[in-house]
Amino acid sequence: MSAKLGYIFIAPALALVVLFFLAPVLMTGVFSMTNMSTATGITGGSYQITPSVLSQLGDQGFDRKILKRIGSESYSISEKGLLAATKADVKTELVEELRERYLGETFASRRLFERFLKKLDNRPRSIRTLKSTSPHFRKSLIKERFASTKELLQSLEEMDLGLTQVQTDELVDASYTGWIWTGENFRKMFLLPETRQILLNTGFYVASTLLLFNIGFALVLAVTTFYLPKGQAALFRALWFLPRITPSVLYVLLWKWLTWDTGFINAVVTNFGVTPRNWMLDTAANAWVTVIMINGFIGASMGMILFSSAITSIPKQMLYASEVDGANRWQQIRHIILPQLKWPILFITVYQTLSLLTSFEQIFLSTDGGPGSSTEVWALSAYHTALDNYWGNLQYGYGAALALVLVVVGVIMSLIYLRFFRFDELIKTPRIEQ
Repeated sequence: MSAKLGYIFIAPALALVVLFFLAPVLMTGVFSMTNMSTATGITGGSYQITPSVLSQLGDQGFDRKILKRIGSESYSISEKGLLAATKADVKTELVEELRERYLGETFASRRLFERFLKKLDNRPRSIRTLKSTSPHFRKSLIKERFASTKELLQSLEEMDLGLTQVQTDELVDASYTGWIWTGENFRKMFLLPETRQILLNTGFYVASTLLLFNIGFALVLAVTTFYLPKGQAALFRALWFLPRITPSVLYVLLWKWLTWDTGFINAVVTNFGVTPRNWMLDTAANAWVTVIMINGFIGASMGMILFSSAITSIPKQMLYASEVDGANRWQQIRHIILPQLKWPILFITVYQTLSLLTSFEQIFLSTDGGPGSSTEVWALSAYHTALDNYWGNLQYGYGAALALVLVVVGVIMSLIYLRFFRFDELIKTPRIEQ
């Protein structure tokens, strides 16, 4: 009965884990094995032969004479064209004259066809009408969209190109505009030259922010406030917690106000003859310093609170005894406080590593990966690729592949940390209780 009750209580949590963690990860994995983009859509595609498709096939050795015929444009008086002209309100007399006298005739170019129309008894009376009539009789596969393979094959057969089965398959595959299953995203990822730079940026960003601020500076703040009077310590912690509770947009905007060429820093340094500049984006070094500080102060506040709680839980008798033995503050920190913080340091290290790997909010709002791509990290690159890039062709599949790599790296890093900090020993039952 107790086991069933436990399952009932844990069921909502399991459902949330599946819904908000496992399902997104699985969907990311699925998307990463496709070439989905704004060009292909996500619901399937159609078939369209374009000049670029013909050029690509020509480069692959496809018969260029056939490609030239496919790419050619002609005008034919057919029932299909006459019906389209009727629906477009082309003059009835003109349509009937074409049907009765010239049905089946073909013209090699638009110019020849329009010359022909000018000679008819019921010819169009204006250039505008003439230009709007001729497209209804255009016969070309170029840029015409086919909803299915059957429609495309039917149009190819009508052109009597004498295609072999292999050539037909190549044309169909090349003209498909929808998404397909592929592992090309991962191959592309490792071949692109910018991947290495983004990887180095990510490693530098995570390591620097983690060691300098999320752990290092957080420990300094926690230890410092521990030795302060309670009132002062509480006020100090509250002030340092402000970066975490401040909305990201406002927080980054304050940093921009500090570093802009018309910001606070320049307002001060110009009094000493320093030339105004954008201290955030003028150089890659300045951009990195700013990005690390912006994220570091947020991470340090969390570490400070956690480390402070852990330090206050250390039995006071240990500290009193060390003072009796003549230990100074540094010796207390080194031999008593730090050894007791192994578990909190493990938690902060794992949590903040995963957080820094996957978060890009502050970088996006401050430098957006600039100047150039000097502060472009992996998570931001995945976002730019899948959801927001300058060229407009959002690559959902490739962006998902980048995100999936982050998931794998995060799991591997967590396992390494657990091994390094000897997690199994940390959770062992104390010997006194055995």
